[in-house]
Amino acid sequence: MATKKGRRGGKRAKKGPFGRLALFYRQIVAELRKVVWPTRNQLSTYTSVVIVFVLIMIGIVTVIDYGFNNAIKYVFG
Repeated sequence: MATKKGRRGGKRAKKGPFGRLALFYRQIVAELRKVVWPTRNQLSTYTSVVIVFVLIMIGIVTVIDYGFNNAIKYVFG
């Protein structure tokens, strides 16, 4: 009964650390080519939405902070 002895690392076993690093970067580039990048119009819309949301949140936190500040001043004199 002859059993086939498998390699431990597969293709990676032959390559040194620089070969594995090159393979890693090639895989990164291949994955980035699959990404559907937004158009300039979509990007400006998304950016505007985020900026408006952040400004609204800043306003809410400011109002709450001002209210707590006045409440603490009222309670502790």
